[in-house]
Amino acid sequence: MSLNYFLGSFLIFISNRIVANIPSHNLRLFFYRFAMKFDIGRGTCIFMGAWFDSFNNFKIGENSVINQNCRIDTRGGIEIGNNVSISAEVCILTADHDLLDCHFTGREEPVVIEDYVFIGTRAMILRGVTLGKGSAVAAGAIVTKNVPAFTIVAGVPARKIGSRPQELDYNCNYRKIFN
Repeated sequence: MSLNYFLGSFLIFISNRIVANIPSHNLRLFFYRFAMKFDIGRGTCIFMGAWFDSFNNFKIGENSVINQNCRIDTRGGIEIGNNVSISAEVCILTADHDLLDCHFTGREEPVVIEDYVFIGTRAMILRGVTLGKGSAVAAGAIVTKNVPAFTIVAGVPARKIGSRPQELDYNCNYRKIFN
């Protein structure tokens, strides 16, 4: 085991077991920006209990929110736009294993979440997916394929159930004193 591997693993442990439970948004953001090397925009909120799988490979725009107890698998890279609302207990996965490969080979692909996207509670976004601008994912949905802009999806696997207005203009600023 190399020293870099050990230090990286320790950093993730500190992030998920200690920092994620600090009831100070500013302290958590400081750690995420400087120790984890995340690119976090102004006005963005990451609530307590967020779980990250690696450092680097994470960018989130301005006025976006990740609610409590979300799993954010950054191994394959995640890019989140501005004014994105990610509800509690959402799981975003960028890596999996090829079940048809005799070596059970690991695979990684980035997830892209464009501006004004809404993701409902306990939804799951799988590797390689892009959620288009203004799209919405219903609570509990499992997204396995790209979602076009302004499309609402629901179900397992997620399918189109409607459309959102194309003139979205709001800020997702949910900052609280203790979150």
